[in-house]
This record gives sequence, structure tokens and C-alpha cells, in this order.
Amino acid sequence: MLAAHSAAGTQHRLLASLAHARSETDRLFDLVKPYSLYERPVPERHRIIFYLGHLEAFDWNLLHGHLPNSKPFHPEFDRLFAFGIDPVGGGLPTDQPADWPTATEVRDYRSRIRQTLDAGLATGWQTRSGSEEFSSSLLLNVAIEHRLMHAETFTYMLHQLPIDRKIPQRGQGNARTPGRMVATSRMMEIPAGPARLGLSRDSTSFGWDNEYESHTVDVPRFAIDEHMVTNGQYLQFTKAGGYEDQSLWNEADWLWKTGRQISHPAFWKRTGDSWSYLAMFDERPLPLEWPVYVSHAEASAYARWSGKALPTEAEWHRAAYGTPDGHKRPYPWGSEPPTVEHGNFDFYDWDPAPVYAFPNGRSAFGVSGLLGNGWEWTSSRFEPFSGFQPFPFYRGYSADFFDGKHYVIKGGSARTAACMLRRSFRNWFQPHYQYVYAGFRCVSR
Repeated sequence: MLAAHSAAGTQHRLLASLAHARSETDRLFDLVKPYSLYERPVPERHRIIFYLGHLEAFDWNLLHGHLPNSKPFHPEFDRLFAFGIDPVGGGLPTDQPADWPTATEVRDYRSRIRQTLDAGLATGWQTRSGSEEFSSSLLLNVAIEHRLMHAETFTYMLHQLPIDRKIPQRGQGNARTPGRMVATSRMMEIPAGPARLGLSRDSTSFGWDNEYESHTVDVPRFAIDEHMVTNGQYLQFTKAGGYEDQSLWNEADWLWKTGRQISHPAFWKRTGDSWSYLAMFDERPLPLEWPVYVSHAEASAYARWSGKALPTEAEWHRAAYGTPDGHKRPYPWGSEPPTVEHGNFDFYDWDPAPVYAFPNGRSAFGVSGLLGNGWEWTSSRFEPFSGFQPFPFYRGYSADFFDGKHYVIKGGSARTAACMLRRSFRNWFQPHYQYVYAGFRCVSR
């Protein structure tokens, strides 16, 4: 009886989380003026109309086979909206707006999916036989976090959409920004010690396939920037000719930079001798104390210019979750669940805050701003941990990106859901992608 009651409680909680995740993504589409639904704000990604259909198509393809009376009704759309794209090597999509269905057709499709899935989830869960038996808890967590990831992906895409094609929303973050502070360039000493990466298979917590298996890495002594690198610090690199100095870039990064004529971060705009920042709903003078958002290639060039390096995934973990006494913290600040006092995350704001804005989020070693306000690039390629096993129902989620062409990013941004601030969560992107809310900090060894 207790087990049944617990399972029912878990199911109720997950369905509430799914409804919340839907509300987060629904309001993003409300920001787009109707005539802009077929725009492609980021050249490497699909047009906006794809995402209108993708979130429901993913849920449908994942869940409908486990629910009663949930037969496919539009297999063409199920395939069309099934997968996003991540082109590498310079290839870009070439589809045209006329290649996509009308917005009315897509909205009708997603409405019918929601009605069918919700009715099925309220009726019951059917497990499949043999190796394809998956709990409703596992698959619902996948659906929820997939949607929340796209809430962030879609937001940074909309960040690149011209301001006059969006419907402005009121921000919230400025009220909690402390005044009269200055970002320091101080580095914090991290003594040699262990870093615990990954999630144990004995854990009752949800994790994606790449988060397993838990293991310990011995990390030598190093020092790491107290704060993420700011726009102001990166401006010095730009003024010093960092984008023109080939010695600071590896061959592939230099070819990308020159081929695309990259000369500054994607969130910056130059007008004469001055710089402005493309915030979500306005353009403003460059906020020097905000973290700079750049590609891995740009971050690496800055690190070389400064005589430092990007941290490894294990070093980042050690600085974030390690302690002088050898214990591991669930969060940099301790065991207290994330709140607005600890960082800029969980959809609280549309833009970054100054890097010093959250002193209550410091790690045991005094490193600030490790969760929220911007993901952080590492020098570690995205690779499987020992014992990796792909999700049988989503085999390509991680495995398709174990190609040596993607790098791990850690932390989170203003648009990262709180559930993905767990210590084991790993994100990744290719090195020439400028649009994600990702910055960095440097280490010296």
C-alpha cells in the first residue's frame, strides 16, 4: 500500500513538473511575433517553426507506445519534428520557409498530442516486454528535462532574433544586484585532492546516460579565477588584437574565425569605436561586469593570451564541489537547494548579472558564480565515462556526440532549470558555436 501511494505521489509530481515545463516553453513562443515564426535566428539551427512542433513530437515518440489508446495520427509530422540538428565542419541547413507546414497545422498537431498524452497518462502506464520495459518515472523525467533544455536553447536562439520581431517582457534580475562592487582578477588556490564526477547507478536520482558511472579523479594543485571572465576583461583582449593574432588560435579555430570573419563575441555589436550589448529585449552599452559569452575557440584564445588555460572537467568539479577536508558538496555553497540568493538560474532573468552578484553562491574554496549566469567551457572533450550505457529508448542522446568535436561545459545559465543544476549534469557544444550562454574562467597550474 505504501509503495503504491509513493508511486502515485511520484507520478503526480512528475506530471506537475511536465505541466510547468510546458508553460515555460509555451511562453517563449508567445515572445515571437507571428510573422517571424519562419525565421532562422541562428544559422546552425532549424527555423523557429521546427521547435513549435519538436517538443510535442519528442514527447509523443517517447511516450505514446506506453499509453493506452495512443495510436499515431500524423506519422509524417512525427518524423519531420523528431530531431534537431548540430552541423559541424561548416555545413549549414538550406531549407526554405515553404518547406515547412503552416503554423496552424503545427499548432493543431501539438494540441492533439497533448490531449492524447494527457488522457493516456491519466488512464495508466503499459510496460513493454523484455528489454524495453521502462518506468514511467524514467521516461517522464526524460520528457521534462528535454523540454527544459529546449527552453534554454530556444531562448538563446530568440536572443539573436532582431528586437523588433519579439514582444518584450519585463526582466527581474536587477533588483538583486549589489552595488558598488568590482569584479576582481584574483585567482583562488585549489589544493590537490579528489574530484568526484558522475552519478552512481545506485542513486535514486534521475540522470542522463552520460552522467554514469560515478568515479573519482585525483586533481593536482591549481589556481582558478575567482569570477568568470567579464566583458570588460575580454574587451582588453579584443583591443590588444587577440582576434588578429594567429599564434593564439589553433589551426581549426583560426580557419573558422577567418572563414566566418569572426571579430568579436556574438552578443556584442560595434558602432564606430564603441561597443554595445545585444540583450534579450534591448541594446545597451556593453556591461563590463557581466560574464562574456563566447565560443570555446574564443575562450581558448583568450586563455592563451592571458598565459593561462581552460580548466579540465575534473578541475572545475574540484573547485566547485570540493572542500579542504575532502568532503563533496551537492552544490558549491553546500547542501541547501538552489535559491535566488545563490545564483542567476531557473528562468529568473533574461540576461546575465554582474559576476560578483551572488556572494552566497561561493564554493568552499571561495570561487564565485559557478552555477548560473553562464555555462563555463572546459578543455575536456565530451567523452563517455567508464561503464557508459546509452539509454535504449534514446541511444543517440549522448553517443552521437562522442566524436571528439564537442567540449564539456559545466554550471548553468540564467535560463537553466534548477533540476539540471545537479553536480553530475554535463552539457556540451562544438568549439565554434558562439550563441549558447557560455563563458569561462581560466586556471594556472
